[in-house]
Amino acid sequence: MSEKETGEKKSFEDRLQQVQDLTARIESGAMPLEDSVKEFERGIGILADLETELNDMQRRLTVLRDGKEAEMTDENL
Repeated sequence: MSEKETGEKKSFEDRLQQVQDLTARIESGAMPLEDSVKEFERGIGILADLETELNDMQRRLTVLRDGKEAEMTDENL
């Protein structure tokens, strides 16, 4: 069953490993060109999702950091 069928999202690390596996298969040269292009497109889509997730996490960490800095500044007043 695929991720879409189960509705469960794979972990960030699992998806990154999936891209690494796709890359290795493409680089092996064992697949026909058309299959390699399809796998490449799939990998690009996964990477775009991973980049979005990383950006979201960075924003969350920034909010947490800025909030903690504000608390420290308020305590010093």
